[in-house]
Amino acid sequence: MRYMLRPRSTSRSRVPNLPRRPPDNYLREAMAATLARDDVVFDFLIQRQTHPSHMPIENASVIWPERLSPYVRVASLTLPRQVFDSPAQLAFASRLSFNPWHALPAHRPLGNQNRARRWIYQELSRLRQTMNDTPHIEPTGDEQF
Repeated sequence: MRYMLRPRSTSRSRVPNLPRRPPDNYLREAMAATLARDDVVFDFLIQRQTHPSHMPIENASVIWPERLSPYVRVASLTLPRQVFDSPAQLAFASRLSFNPWHALPAHRPLGNQNRARRWIYQELSRLRQTMNDTPHIEPTGDEQF
């Protein structure tokens, strides 16, 4: 199975400073500005593997033909209007690490590229947190900002 999040809104923010290099944090700044104004909604779509040779799991460079398996909307993801970049939230976020393998066994990623990502993400997280002298933490859901 493959999945995709597609924004419902068709509006796009401008990338500043083009054709030169944009500011390092322009994506975070654009997201902060957008979420300060409105909720943001994405459609969560899945594409099921229906033909193993035309839709290989071990070769992520192959585009799965939508004629064999069209994307189907199965859910929506709403990011509510919010402030997410206060100093306390940014400090908290600097201690977190993203890892798609932190999931139920049935939901873990498949394919050789994801197996490589598992090791790379863990090592880069350790390196970043060591260099920044920030301990790794797991969120509890009780955090208040």
